[in-house]
Amino acid sequence: MPNLADFYCPKYCLLHFFKLCVILSLMKLTVFLDFAPEILIIMLKKTKKTKIIDEFKVHEGDTGSAEVQAALLTEQIKKLTSHLKKHQKDNHSRFGLLKMVAKRKKLLDYLGKEDQERHKTLIKKLELKK
Repeated sequence: MPNLADFYCPKYCLLHFFKLCVILSLMKLTVFLDFAPEILIIMLKKTKKTKIIDEFKVHEGDTGSAEVQAALLTEQIKKLTSHLKKHQKDNHSRFGLLKMVAKRKKLLDYLGKEDQERHKTLIKKLELKK
């Protein structure tokens, strides 16, 4: 039987987790995946991400403007908030949420200093208070 420690790698933990599930299923061992769907729900899917980028891009080929980054962070924050409503004791995800909120605040503050009009329209589009 494979050692579970062989499949742990912090960078590719999810990938190795699924590889382990495949190996164990091939060995006809039962694997309980109670928490795996939750991991996949928190991450943004590629289609959703491209839709957000298309909606908030400033120019053609734009993927890194402050508007796009803030919009992507807002969507991730919404997903993570709904996850934390179910799992109140998930402090690691809560810490990640706080980091995302701080990063979004920095982006919005930067945009407010650079261009007030773009800042106001972005706040309205994202339906944020300010």
